[in-house]
Order: sequence, then structure tokens, then C-alpha cells
Amino acid sequence: MGSIGRNLNILFFPYLAPGHMLPMMDMAKLFAAHGVAVTVLTTSGNSALIRPAIERFNSSAGCPIRLHLVPFPAAAVGLPEGCENLFSLPYDVDVKKFVEAISLLRNPFDHILKEFRFDCVVTDVFLPWTYEVATENGIPRIIFEGCNFFAACASDSIDRHKPLESLPSETETFVLPGLPHHIEMLRSQLKDYSKAIAFMAPVIEVMNHAKEVDSKSYGMVMNSFYELEPDYVEHYRKVLEKKAWHVGPVAICNQEKVDKSGRGGGNKGDECLKWLDGRKPGSVLYMCFGSICNFTVTQLQEMALGLETSGHPFIWAIRNQGYEWIPEGYEERIEGRGLLIKEWAPQLLILNHEAVGGFVTHCGWNSSLEGITSGLPMVTWPLNAEQFFNERLLVDVLKIGVAVGSKVFGILPEDRPVVKAAALEAAVRSVMGEGEEAEERRQRARELKEMAKKAVEEGGSSYNDLENLIQELLEKKAEAV
Repeated sequence: MGSIGRNLNILFFPYLAPGHMLPMMDMAKLFAAHGVAVTVLTTSGNSALIRPAIERFNSSAGCPIRLHLVPFPAAAVGLPEGCENLFSLPYDVDVKKFVEAISLLRNPFDHILKEFRFDCVVTDVFLPWTYEVATENGIPRIIFEGCNFFAACASDSIDRHKPLESLPSETETFVLPGLPHHIEMLRSQLKDYSKAIAFMAPVIEVMNHAKEVDSKSYGMVMNSFYELEPDYVEHYRKVLEKKAWHVGPVAICNQEKVDKSGRGGGNKGDECLKWLDGRKPGSVLYMCFGSICNFTVTQLQEMALGLETSGHPFIWAIRNQGYEWIPEGYEERIEGRGLLIKEWAPQLLILNHEAVGGFVTHCGWNSSLEGITSGLPMVTWPLNAEQFFNERLLVDVLKIGVAVGSKVFGILPEDRPVVKAAALEAAVRSVMGEGEEAEERRQRARELKEMAKKAVEEGGSSYNDLENLIQELLEKKAEAV
């Protein structure tokens, strides 16, 4: 690895949120490992999230990654100083200001394209204006999409066939037309822009812009692998007729403990591992809902009760919720059996520990894929975004998930009906329990883990698809000379 792309210079520009920056950083490392000259563009305040990983990579890499920093225009839009990504954005801050601030990065982006001779830019799907700037500079733009082929195909099915128009109610079940599998969903599990709350309007505007330039961009790179969803890779390429390359799972490049721990942003790695070391293999459940998900107090208390009554040891990563909601005496009752991590946990370290046997997830794609690469069956609890599509992939297609019963797409915690403790308890017992069905689910999860490892190894499906992309970009560069 390393010689094929040495004459190729690519700029990576992730959206300013940890869930977007970390996988794109991993993807940039993969390109650099294939000999591509890589530059990562971000703001000064976000550099701390990725600089350590870049420095560790560069200490042993033949083709080092360059980090280019630009100031974030917080003051220009009235944002508090230091609010440079969604993770740090206060709950009461107008999202419109953050979206506006990101749009003001257009000029610095244009400047760096004019200053350096990039052969291609890879930018986040939520930075659609980068297509126009790249095109003005004669540079092809590739989209980094933080989802999978299944979700993209499911979304296209709804846009193309419009099955929702004939549904009489929110609780109506419908089949997604034209997909390789029989997939049923509820109308209430899909976003309805006509009913969008006011503060989401700027985000919806960005998403609409992204759709407009989607087909005009050169193609898309997906953090997925062929063996995971072969039917949907083919469906995407043949039915949607778009260029796409599967290069994941990109997080597998984090082999060192410090890299796995660093992705969580916290310092609880040693405490978690010490606690897990005393547990039987496959006995512990891990529950986490990503970096920006919130719940009502009632829902949190139902979660606490569901974990307690499940009878299984557990780790629950909680952040950004305060802790006064924790039921009186709860921590004393679960002492020795449950561990509450009151910050963002070192998720990869936890998921890869032999004591962990199941994962309760919100079905964000980063977390879902980390569960897959760790060989774990999952309890699925989607909240919004494309998470309900991901649930169907895990439950119906891959058959490694058990749904907890989340039925309503909701941005705000109060928009979502409370899932009762009994539902969580039942799903946990199903995933963590004995019996033929549970063992088959675990076996499928273990098989997918091995497929994921092989996909990124030399000669694997993702390794080869990345080399195909690099070769295509080299040929495109040669044609332009």
C-alpha cells in the first residue's frame, strides 16, 4: 500500500460535528495510507478533536496528513466564543446562527482551493455549497455521506415512488417500494418537512440544497462495505445510477488503544476496562445514544428501570442530561452490576471488550457500524435522521437487531412517545438471553465482524474500491493535463 496515489492531492472538509469529523478523519487516513497527499480542513477550535490522531498517524506514515486551520466566524453571527461544532452548541442557541456561520466558511474554502493545487475535494453532504466553489475552481467534488447504501436506497424509494401520499394516518404501515427486501415502516417514523419545527428550517434548507447538487457532484464515498449490503450497493449503482465507492468500515484503521479511546473524547477508558475485566465474556450490555441525543426525564427514568429489571450487567453512557433525574437509591441498587458513565464514553474500547455481549443504540450509522465491527447484536432505538432506516437494515436485512419499539420520528425529546421500561427489558433479554434465535443472531454478528475486517485488508472489497477510486481520479487528472 502507498505507491498508487502519490501524484494525487485531495482536500477533506468534514462538517463541524464529532459524528462527521471522526469518520472523515479515519477516511482521510485510509487515503493517505494509499499514498495520497491529504489535507484536512477545519476550524481552529475543532483542531483538538483530530490533531492528536493526525500526529500519531504522521509519526509512522510515509505520506503524512496536513492540517489546515481557518477561524470560525462565531462573533459574526452572534454565537458565543468557542461554539465551533454541534457538540459544543448550547441547547438554547439558535441553530440558524450555526448554519449561517458555516456558510461564511465559503470564502476561506475558496481561498485554499486557489492557493493549493488539489485534484479533488471530499466534503460532507451537509456542505453543499462546496460543490459550487469546487466547480468554479475546476475541481471535482466527492460527497462524504455519513450513512449507508440501504438508507440511501430507502430514501430514494420514498422520493421516487411516493408511497406516503396514499396513507390515511400516521400509524399506517407501508412497504418501501422497489427494494430488494420486503421492508415495512410506519408513516410516523419518517420526517415530515411540512410539520417541521421552526428551528429546524435552516437545516432543512441545507438538506434541500444538498439534494440539488447531489447528482451534479462527481460521486459519493460511503462508510460501508460490500459484503454488508451487496444488494443495496448494486441497487444504488444500477437504479439510482450514481457513482459511489464503499471504503469502510473506516474506524477499523484505529488499531491502537489511544486511538480507540480518543474517539470518545473522554478519559474513562481505564475505569471502564477495569470494570469490564471482572465480568464474564459476553455478559455485559452497553447502552449509548450518541453525542447530541436528549430525552425527557420520564424517558430517562424508564430507561433506568428497564436496565435494572433486565437482570444483566450494563454500562450506560449518559451525557448532557444532568443527573438530578436519576431515581433515588438507583445507583446504590445497581452497584456492582451497573456502571453509569456521566460523559462521552470511549465507545470503541467498550464495544471491543470481550465482556460486552450487546449494544443498545440509537442507530446512528457511526455507532451501528462500530457495533457491527465489534461483532455485537443490538437493541435498536432510533430517534430521528436516517436512524429508522438503519434500524430496518439491522433488524430485517442483517437480522442482528431487536427493535425496542420506537415508533415516532422526533427531533425534540418531547416529540417522542415514552418507550416503557418493560419494552427495553424485553429487548435486552432477547439480545442477551439464551436460545436458538439469540445464538443465531450472535453468530451472524460475529460473521459480519470478520467480513468487515477482511473488507479493508489488502485485496478486500473496500480496499479494492478505494484503489479503484484513486485510479479513476488519477486518470481524470491525466486527461486534464
